[in-house]
Amino acid sequence: MVKVLFVCLGNICRSPTAEGVFRAVVRAQGLEEVIEIDSAGTHAYHIGEAPDARAQAAAARRGIDLSGLRGRQATRRDIESFDFILAMDRENLRHLLALSPPGQEGKIRLFLEFAPSRPEREVPDPYFGGESGFDRVLDMVEEAAVGLLEHIRHERL
Repeated sequence: MVKVLFVCLGNICRSPTAEGVFRAVVRAQGLEEVIEIDSAGTHAYHIGEAPDARAQAAAARRGIDLSGLRGRQATRRDIESFDFILAMDRENLRHLLALSPPGQEGKIRLFLEFAPSRPEREVPDPYFGGESGFDRVLDMVEEAAVGLLEHIRHERL
């Protein structure tokens, strides 16, 4: 079993979007029995809350249902138990590295490293912007999700 955790600030926009998109990509390849997927936030702002309604609507327009996801905070135990901990931006990457037990730092990466054709390395936070920001996040996340699955298939499966 390969375990993947997506992490953003509050686990209400970017990381649940990445979780939902990656679940769809993994399901389409029939690999949901060998890849475990979750998301979390570096901060406790939205524990127990559903993803932002705008993130849910943008994902639903692409056939992805985020409604069953709930916010939670990333823990040290997550870093110990997940194989890939993927931060949406450098600030969250720093928080995760600070939380990491010694020797586990290599699991923590920026998610967009798996979308090498994109010029960006960080998924921008759409929370304080308009609807188009959520679609832009989906575009980035979809590309990185495909690259991540290719990497996992090549390296781990």
